Amino acid sequence: MPIALVAAVSATAFPASPLWPRLPLILLAGAALLAVIAIATRRHWQPWLKTRRQPVETLRSEALRVRDERLKLALWASGEQFWDYDLIQRKLYRMRTEEVSAQAADITVSTRHGEVPPIHPEDLPLVMERLRVHLQGRTPLFMSEHRMDLHNNGRWAWIRARGRVVERDADSRPIRIAGTARDITTSRNAEYEHRIADEVMRSMNEAVAVLDWAQQYVTINPAFTRITGYSGDEIVGQPANMLDSGQHDEAFFDRMEAELQHTGHWSGEVWKVRKDGEEILCRIETNVVPDACGERQLYVQVLTDITEQKRAEQELRYLANYDTLTSLPNRSLLSERLSRAIVRARREHGHVAVLFIDLDRFKDINDSLGHATGDRILRAAAARVQQTVGAEHTVARLSGDEFTVVLEDLDSVGDAEEVAQRIIEAFKSPLNFGERLEMSVSPSIGISLYPQHAQVPTELLKHADTAMYQAKAMGRHTYKVYSETMDEKNRHRAILASALRRALDRNELSLAYQPRLALAQNRITGVEALLRWQSPEFGEVSPGQFIPLAEETGLILEIGAWALREACLTLKQWHASGLEQLTVSVNVSANQLQRGDLPELVARTLAETGIAPARLELELTESVIMADPEQNADTLRACRRLGISLAIDDFGTGYSSLAYLKRLPLTTLKIDQEFISDLTHDSDDEAITSTIITMGQSLALRVVAEGVETYDQYEFLRNHGCDEVQGHWVSQALTPEQCLRFIREYYPGSGVRAAS
Repeated sequence: MPIALVAAVSATAFPASPLWPRLPLILLAGAALLAVIAIATRRHWQPWLKTRRQPVETLRSEALRVRDERLKLALWASGEQFWDYDLIQRKLYRMRTEEVSAQAADITVSTRHGEVPPIHPEDLPLVMERLRVHLQGRTPLFMSEHRMDLHNNGRWAWIRARGRVVERDADSRPIRIAGTARDITTSRNAEYEHRIADEVMRSMNEAVAVLDWAQQYVTINPAFTRITGYSGDEIVGQPANMLDSGQHDEAFFDRMEAELQHTGHWSGEVWKVRKDGEEILCRIETNVVPDACGERQLYVQVLTDITEQKRAEQELRYLANYDTLTSLPNRSLLSERLSRAIVRARREHGHVAVLFIDLDRFKDINDSLGHATGDRILRAAAARVQQTVGAEHTVARLSGDEFTVVLEDLDSVGDAEEVAQRIIEAFKSPLNFGERLEMSVSPSIGISLYPQHAQVPTELLKHADTAMYQAKAMGRHTYKVYSETMDEKNRHRAILASALRRALDRNELSLAYQPRLALAQNRITGVEALLRWQSPEFGEVSPGQFIPLAEETGLILEIGAWALREACLTLKQWHASGLEQLTVSVNVSANQLQRGDLPELVARTLAETGIAPARLELELTESVIMADPEQNADTLRACRRLGISLAIDDFGTGYSSLAYLKRLPLTTLKIDQEFISDLTHDSDDEAITSTIITMGQSLALRVVAEGVETYDQYEFLRNHGCDEVQGHWVSQALTPEQCLRFIREYYPGSGVRAAS
């Protein structure tokens, strides 16, 4: 149709005529015809072309949509962000997904174009260095982990960025770099916390182990190796029971597992076995935790070796309840057991007895032989008491040489007395405290009874203690049962001590003087000053009563200083009356020697009274000197340098060392009256006395015998070379006036005392 139309249009418009003159018109008509044809053709084919083009565009659009959707899903699933950085304009294009809901269809894509978010100043240098290295072509990828303030709100987030150059200019210079980035703040913090946890686990003193659901070791820390001896390679994969000891039965572990499953936690003490076979006691804390998937259980155990701690606790418990020297119960455990015994006796209407035992003169043994020997004797004494009363009764050591026995299920007081007598009989045999070493020791025992004497432990102990002191007062080596009259005596003693404190101020104290006879010259050459107390309330109080009180209360220091000064003043008067060669002996107590300034006191007294030092003699008992031989020797040497004489009193009754005796600056040795009393009737006393005289003279000491009562004793001592005698055969203790008259009227050579 169009062709025909074109032909028709041509025939009508251009009739037959010469061609060249009409050529422009022909060309113009042709162009018009072509335009008409083109318009007609376009109108004819346009609907068909449009129908053919639509499927291609739809496919292209669908492909782009699918690609965008997949990119969106990929970014959402990986958690990555896409970024594109223009190196020339220094602009950053970012694209990321945002989850509107849990459905993938609700994911949106957001983009941002602008400046690079701030990089943390501490990370920026390293980021720039890594970027520079990549842009220079030295690394195939740009990779960095650094902190960025993504939202410009001052909150730093850790970012892991990866990218590469994606466009270069004509000179191959990078002009564009693109890649992905991920916010790794959460994983970074978790990793950091994990590293901290690992370091804490490594540095813990407690052993830490992780076990899987099959109770097999997964990992351990170094402390676990240190405590158990097993390394990680040796323990990982092994069952937990490889460390179990045989001290727990299956029921124990069944209860542990049941509690773990029920509460998710178990703690307790378990005996474990080290690699070397040693058993250790461990405090274990076990917690159940889920694994990373939350499907199975893991067990985290924390083990602490408490073997030494338990041993220390047991030692402390032992120290709190037992005496370390004798292994007997101490006062604390005694009180507890005595309380239980009283409760049982009250319920069963029974009786309980308390025996308070004190070793006689043990202080002398301790002071003379030393504390080490004294301790061995105490251990032997403790064993002797326990063996005598039997293991069914409690034997305790209170302190020093004091022991206590608790007797239960008694029928009468006689049962307790019988046990006390058995103890006394048992001590008649010497105590063995070393190889071929023996020592005879006697006990004094006090007895108190429940319910007769007291209802509570403290009162029973106090009453037994009171009875023991009464036994000592009765001469030792015996027992006494408590009675209320004993408390009266104690109260009297307390009142007496109070009165003694006022005795000096009231001028109630005085000195009596007992003459000493020199056998070679047969004349009185000295006197011993003896303390006397005449109390308005109590009358004349025996020195055996108030001198121990003075020592206990510390008054002996003041009384001793007064006695020394008073004796020197009296001697000065006697010298003034013509007895210039007369000497005076003054007794010194342990407190004066050990606590007082004895050399200074003597020097001051001599200076104040004007007495020649050679006319003063200090007397000290054997036990006083031997209490601390080294220190006391220094004090005595200082006194001796003043020019005075020093005498050791009651020699032979203590346990002094002859080696120390030789080293002490002594001038006089006084034989105790215990050996003199039976001198002419006991061959042993004769032998001991003669030996002491010979020994003293061999040491260049003046030997004085005390307690001479008869002429036969006097004759024996004179015949064996004793230097001086003292006692009632010569004269009793006299007042200063009586003594002066006695000395003046004594008839030399008579051999008997003059009439007073």
